[in-house]
Amino acid sequence: MIKKPLTFMAVLLLAACASTPATNFYVLEAVSQAPPQASKNLKKRLVGVGPITLPPLLDRKQIVTRTLMNGIEVAEFHQWASPLKDNVLEALTQNLTQLQPESFIRPYPWSAYGTVNYRVLVDVIRFDTRPGIAVNFEATWAVMDESNHSIIDHGRSKISHALIDKSYPATVHALSQVLGQFSAELALVLQKL
Repeated sequence: MIKKPLTFMAVLLLAACASTPATNFYVLEAVSQAPPQASKNLKKRLVGVGPITLPPLLDRKQIVTRTLMNGIEVAEFHQWASPLKDNVLEALTQNLTQLQPESFIRPYPWSAYGTVNYRVLVDVIRFDTRPGIAVNFEATWAVMDESNHSIIDHGRSKISHALIDKSYPATVHALSQVLGQFSAELALVLQKL
């Protein structure tokens, strides 16, 4: 008599496991841009990017989106393929490499490359979406001269774009786009050094 309930429970558990949706994984991509022409007479400088900080809310494997009334949604089946902080750093480094051909751009930690001339520090405040409504990016940043550890320039960037599509691929693409726009802002700052 005990065998029937146990068998029934096992069948229910197997049925529940069989209906679990597959997990989808995503990465941020560098935005393809035509790089400006590098001057052949200039000695290339070494620019280090990082460290980068993220809010604890976003520093997880699941993609986080905002909902109405200050709520959040954590997508258990839509996740980052690598830690988000590493992915942001990689995409930002690739973007700056394309936009700054007169510089060697290296991600933090750059000890394998020796010392850097300048360091770009980024503190991400917002990097999220409201699917079907908007994508938001906000960060404070500073450019430091590594020879004397002085801040050369600093600022705050706030980027927001409409996002009509509610899908996760569209969300990740939009996040890549705003990160590309932020990279272009940083590239203009580095160009003045």
